[in-house]
Formats: sequence, structure tokens, C-alpha cells
Amino acid sequence: MSLDLQSPLQGTVLIVDVEVGDQISEGQRVALLESMKMEHEVLATSGGVITKVCIEIGQMVSESENLFSYELQETPSLNEQASDSHDLTYIRPDLAETIERHEIGRDHRRKSAVEKRHIKGQRTARENIADLTDGGELTEYGPLAIAPQRKRRSVEDLILNTPADGMVGGLAEVNSNLFDESQTQCVVISYDYTVLAGTQGGQNHRKKDRLFEIAQKWELPVIFFTEGGGGRPGDTDGLQVAGLDCLAFGLWAELSGDVPLVGITSGYCFAGNAAILGCCDVIIATEDANIGMGGPAMIEGGGLGTYHPSEIGPMEIQTVNGVVDILVKDEQEAVQIAKKYLSYFQGETTNWDVKDQRLLRHLIPENRLRAYDIRKVVDVLFDVDSVLELRKDFGNGIITSLARIEGKPVGVLANNPSHLGGAIDADAADKASRFMQLCDAHDLPIISLCDTPGFMVGPEAEKSGLVRHVSRMFVTARSVSVPTGTIVLRKAYGLGAQAMASGGFKFPMFTISWPTGEFGGMGLEGAVKLGYKKELEEISDPKEREEAYQKLVNRMYQVGKGLSMADHFEIDDVIDPQDSRHWIATALRASRKVLRQSNKKRPMIDTW
Repeated sequence: MSLDLQSPLQGTVLIVDVEVGDQISEGQRVALLESMKMEHEVLATSGGVITKVCIEIGQMVSESENLFSYELQETPSLNEQASDSHDLTYIRPDLAETIERHEIGRDHRRKSAVEKRHIKGQRTARENIADLTDGGELTEYGPLAIAPQRKRRSVEDLILNTPADGMVGGLAEVNSNLFDESQTQCVVISYDYTVLAGTQGGQNHRKKDRLFEIAQKWELPVIFFTEGGGGRPGDTDGLQVAGLDCLAFGLWAELSGDVPLVGITSGYCFAGNAAILGCCDVIIATEDANIGMGGPAMIEGGGLGTYHPSEIGPMEIQTVNGVVDILVKDEQEAVQIAKKYLSYFQGETTNWDVKDQRLLRHLIPENRLRAYDIRKVVDVLFDVDSVLELRKDFGNGIITSLARIEGKPVGVLANNPSHLGGAIDADAADKASRFMQLCDAHDLPIISLCDTPGFMVGPEAEKSGLVRHVSRMFVTARSVSVPTGTIVLRKAYGLGAQAMASGGFKFPMFTISWPTGEFGGMGLEGAVKLGYKKELEEISDPKEREEAYQKLVNRMYQVGKGLSMADHFEIDDVIDPQDSRHWIATALRASRKVLRQSNKKRPMIDTW
């Protein structure tokens, strides 16, 4: 049986491999064609004996043009013969070169740089990422990038000493042991302090741009290790003068309020690196960290003196002033805290436990003037080991925490009666306002535990710009769309109490009180002194005056206690403290259908 072998495409004949009379096998090359600068093998479709050669070298052939004729004969297939002939251990030269380029930047090939980190008690960028990500796996973007300094250094030098241009970043999973894979995908980025002191180079700016755009388009949280010295002056490649047209900072800022932004730093974090850190929703810093908008060189260059890096923005300053949200011992703890923080924005957990809620009955002293530890209340009320406090050392009049109720994540605002009696000063108001923005942006319901005599007052307080700061709580509360709930633990006086209740007691999804709750337009003692000043002054005997004063205070307390508020329906109920979780859980279930939003709700989260 005679068959024709036709050209699979249009092209030029480069090689003719067979002659008339040659025996061929299925899969054997019989000619080589060139088309569009690419070489294409012509393979026999079956075995046989060549009877006619229709082409010659250099000839142009069209698609489907006859190249050969042959008599069909059954012969062994070359494809069958070669199916098991590949050496799977063989590494081609081009692949070997690629593997070697990747290996150069790995920690095991940079032992001296790694050792310097370990001597300082710190980890490398890749060690931190491996600890953060599930299975230590990172799908890395731009690992072969090098510093744009070809005009002053050889490519070989740059490959060896500036791997990834000082930035490791890509896609990874975090907390896959707790959540479905749809909730665990993240962008993870770290400056590499072992490469040019973690400075911001031209290529790592471009890597940030790339990863920020991916995070925005696919709504992925970003965890960013920001240690580094800021902008890099030594890059030479390109036409830039000042580099102020880079997109990284603007693209990063656009992510605020869109996806969770987690910043982690240790060591020195200055200038541009600090600006990246400052845009994050949460800042986690180690005890040895220094954070500043300018490092020693910039300060000295501005004629402002000479300082050691350790003198700039140490933690004893940056925690008290509110820059740092969570202070940790070291990078290992930072990573664990980052995973816990991120989990609140990834979803509900199924494994949770609760302390005996009857403890809540005993945490508020019977003596209404006695201070107590509000953190113990929060710890008992919410799921075991679920509470993570933010900005602990700043704005001490209010505590802000992330927590869970029956595995569902919530934000917690709570007055601190151990600081100014729970009065809300400027710092506390700022702290609360930003926290409400954070919760709203990422769909966390807000639970408020109210025990406040109101906003702080007095000449000294007004020096802080109190009027503007405390008013933030009202405008912020009325801008949020997540459900809120207020539980009055004890004092609920004046504007401060309204601020703790989303602007007024009828705005939250529920406003309830424990039996210890007391209410009024201002503190009972102050109200008596102001409202009954004339009557009390008319009593000349000090002992009688004090007795009259106490009677008035007690009378006002009876009028303003929780039960009186409830029978006037100014609050929804007075409850047994052990039923608090039931109220919260009910509200969360009832509002569940509106918790998750598909688009960006806020233009940004205020950095302050």
C-alpha cells in the first residue's frame, strides 16, 4: 500500500534525512523545515520503505504539499522505543544555569550574611517568611532581580551580592490549619536587611508595585516585614533624577481599607521603610526595634545633630505614643502574633472554649467607687485565648482588642476605670476612633463595654485639642456599617457614654446593662454638687452637709440605676452578666447576612 507524507506547514527545507529505498519507522524524523525563524521536525506517521523523495534542500514548500511517498510496512515505533529512554535525573545546561541563579540568593549560599543576623539575635527575611507561611512555601516573584547598579558594578557582583534586589515577596498561604484555602491566600513581602541594609532599590520598588496590584485585584491580605534603611541613593541604572515618580507608596496607600495590611519590624526601620510600616492597619514591633521617618544620615544632613540609630524612635517611645500596636519579644513571637491578628479577618473558627460566665457576676466591685481590672472582664467574656489587645500602652482610658464569640471575630472597645476613672481623653478617643474604622473596613462587629464618667474635662485636657479629638468618636461611629452592641458595666454618664454607644443608646443593635449600671447626664457626685449647690451651702454644719449630700447622691443613684433606665425603656434590658454572651451571639447571628461586603467600604483607614 502506497502512502504520501505531506508538509505540516509552510516553510523552507533545511535537511532531508532519507533516500529512496530507506526503511523508516513511525515517529522517525525524515526532514527538517524552517518557518518563521523556527525549526520544525517532519516525522513519519507510520513505518515503511521510501519510494519517492519530492523535495530538496532550500526548496519552499506549502502546507499539505507532498514531501515523500512510501510503501507501508509494519516496523517498530520509535515512540515506543524511546518512551522509557529519558534520564529523568539529567539536568540540561540551561536548566542548571537557572537553578544555580536561584540558589545563589538562598540562605544556605550566604552563610556569612546569615551568621551576622543570628549573632544579633535576628532572623533572615527567608527565615521569617518560612515561619509565617504554611509549609514554609512561598511562590516568589522576582527572585532573580538584582540591584540596578550596572554602571558601577559588574553583573556577576550584583548577582552574588544583591539577590532579589533586597526584597523577598510573593504568594503564600497563612493559617490553612484553621480556614478554607479561599481565606488563607496572602501576599507576603520582606525587605532583606542582608542586602544593602534592606534599602528601597529600583527593582524592589517595581516588585512592590507588582505585588500590590495583585493584592488589590484579588483582594489578598498583605503581611510586610519592613526592616530597612529607607531609600537607596546608590542605584545608577535608568534616567531618574530623584525617583519621586515611583508608584509604590501610592499603590500601597490605596490598599488601606481594602485588604488587611500587617506590618512587622525589628531592628532599624527608617524613612521609606517606616512610611510603608506606618500605612499598615497594625504595626507589630520587636523590643529591639527603632522606627523613624529619618535615619542618622538624614538627621545629620538636615543639620539636626548626630545620633546613633538606637537613639531614634526606640520602643519605649513608639509604644506610648501609639505608633506601635503590639510589642513583642522577638521575630518569632512577631510571626505568631501576625498569624493570630490575621485570623480575625479570615473567618470564624470552629474550635472554641469559654470560661464559666458566672465569674462575670463578681468582677465589678459592689463598692461603686472601687476600681477594677477591665481586662479580666474581657478575658472572661470572650472565647478562651481569643483576645488580642492593640495599642496597649497608648490612650489608656480605652482598651481596644480583637476577640471572638463562639468563634466569630469581633472588635472590642472597653473603658478602663483604672485610668482617669474611665474618662475618655484625646488619646483614648483617637484610639477608639481608628479602631472603629479598622473594624468597619474589614466587617468586624463592634462590642462596646461602657464604664465611663464621660469625656475628660479641665484646662489641661483642653490643651490637647480635646474638643476635636473626642468628637471623632461620634462622626466615626455614625460612619460605620457593621453592627454594634453596648453593654454598660457600671458608669454611663454624659457624652462619653453616648460616644461608647455609637452616638446614642438607640443606635447600637442592643444597649443593655449589668445590675451595676448607673446612668446620668453627668456623674452623680458632680450633678449633686452642681444642682444642689445652693441648698448644700445653706447647711452650716459640715457633718449635716455631708449627710445631706450623700442622701442626694443615693437618691440620684436610685433614679439613674439600670433598672430605672430599663423601666423607662432608655436601654433594652438589665441582664444577669452571665447572659452577656447570649446577647452578643444573638446579635451576630441576626446581622450575619450583612456582615460581608464585596467592595471597599472606606476610602482608607486613618493611620492615627
